[in-house]
Amino acid sequence: MKISVITTCLNSKETIEEAVVSVLSQAHSDIEYVVIDGGSQDGTVSILNRYRDRIDILVSEPDDGIYDAMNKGLALATGDVIAILNSDDVYAHSDVLLKVAEIMRSGELDAVFGDVEYFTSEKPDKTVRRYNSASFSPQRISWGWMPAHPALFFRRHVYDRIGKFRTDYRIAGDFEFVARAFRDGKLKYHYLREVLVRMRTGGVSTAGWRNTLLLNREVLRACRENGIPTNIFKVLSKYPVKFLEYLRI
Repeated sequence: MKISVITTCLNSKETIEEAVVSVLSQAHSDIEYVVIDGGSQDGTVSILNRYRDRIDILVSEPDDGIYDAMNKGLALATGDVIAILNSDDVYAHSDVLLKVAEIMRSGELDAVFGDVEYFTSEKPDKTVRRYNSASFSPQRISWGWMPAHPALFFRRHVYDRIGKFRTDYRIAGDFEFVARAFRDGKLKYHYLREVLVRMRTGGVSTAGWRNTLLLNREVLRACRENGIPTNIFKVLSKYPVKFLEYLRI
């Protein structure tokens, strides 16, 4: 079972090498690695070129944002399963893709997802939060819940059927895709109860209250556009639960 891993990046010289190495260190034998760079000017491409012989597809050109870059990767990927690993994230261990492939194959699943650990650049060995995807179900999309996106793996046919990421979303394009994919409750999925990805804090969706406001507006919009009834009170109700994730570490 071929797994295509897509990494998008832009001026990511501080983190891109760790992301690349975490993919290239995977024990799974059939991996296609696709890297879409947005035309970095900070040395990111030089780092990527060190691994050029092991990166199957490398594109470096301007794009229209992260979801446009992801769509470029999707158009080039040929795997049976698609994964998206951000340039400042790493796989938690070398058997992540091997486990995903085994579960996908044995259960004839459409999707597999697990948990994500957050850490800071200053203290990479210390976990500050664990995003627990166990509470996700299609019925909880209206409450603003989704599986942790870097630890979410879809069969290729899901993208073929549902379509690509919406590029008119700035922050919640991944949530909108999840809403579109799971809204009818027909996808067969499995939750893997372990950390699959480690993720740095400070991403665009968590960078300040203005981005939080925009995120919640886009979550409401994604639900509305996909025929999922919700309201702002339901969406905001997830925050006390998320706060508890910090206390459980």
